[in-house]
Amino acid sequence: MKVVREFSRFAHEYNKYNVIQKRVAKKLCALLEEKSYGKILDLGAGDGAIYDNLSKQKIVFSDFVALDFSQEMLDIHKNNKSIEKVCLDFNERNFSSVFKANEFDLIISSSALQWSVNLSSVLQELSSLSNKFLFSFFTANTFKTLHGIININSPILKKEEILTSLDRFFDYELEVVEYKIDFTSVHDMLRYIKKSGVSGGVKQLGYKEMKTLMLEYPLTYLEFEVIFIKVIQKK
Repeated sequence: MKVVREFSRFAHEYNKYNVIQKRVAKKLCALLEEKSYGKILDLGAGDGAIYDNLSKQKIVFSDFVALDFSQEMLDIHKNNKSIEKVCLDFNERNFSSVFKANEFDLIISSSALQWSVNLSSVLQELSSLSNKFLFSFFTANTFKTLHGIININSPILKKEEILTSLDRFFDYELEVVEYKIDFTSVHDMLRYIKKSGVSGGVKQLGYKEMKTLMLEYPLTYLEFEVIFIKVIQKK
C-alpha cells in the first residue's frame, strides 16, 4: 500500500508534521475512564502518541503492544520493558491470529482504521480480542474543499461507511469533531499534506492539479473531520 511508503519515507520528520494526529490522540486518551489496565493493544501505533498520552495522564498498565505496519515508525516509538512492538498490517487476513482470544483489557486505535481495506473484517477480528475499545477515525470530509476543487474522491472512508461497519459489531457513543490548520500559503499547505502522512500517498497531484489549487483554493486552512468512538458493549 502506498500509505506505508509515505509514512516510512518521512518517519524521521513525522513528529514535525503530525499536529492533528497528536491532538486526536490526546482527546482519545482523555475519553478513558479508568486509570489502570492490564494489557493494551495500540492499533496503528505510529511514533507512540497513544503511549505518550497514557503516560502524561498517569494511566498505568502491565503490558503495551504497539502494532504498526511501518517498521520505520515503530523504530521511533519509545522503548520500555512493558512495550512489545509488532510490525503487522491489520489489513492482512486473520491478522488477529497472532494474539489470543480476549487477550487485551483495552484496544485503542487513533487515526489508523480509516485506512482499512475492509473495515468490517478488521472490526470482526478485533471484537474477538477484547471487550473494551476506543477508536478515532479521520473521515472523507477531511480535505473536503481541496478534493472538490481538483475533482477527486477522498481515499479514506466516509463517515457513513465507518458507522455502518461499527453498527454490525458494537454499541457505542459517537462524537464528531472538526479541526482546522491555518497556513500562510497553499505551497505550505501542500508540503504539510506530503509530509504529515495524512494524504496516505494515494493521490499524487500532477502539474495541472497543483496549478489549479494554487489559483483557486479559497481557504487559508485545511479541514479535518474526525469521529471518536467509545464502545459501550459488543453485539
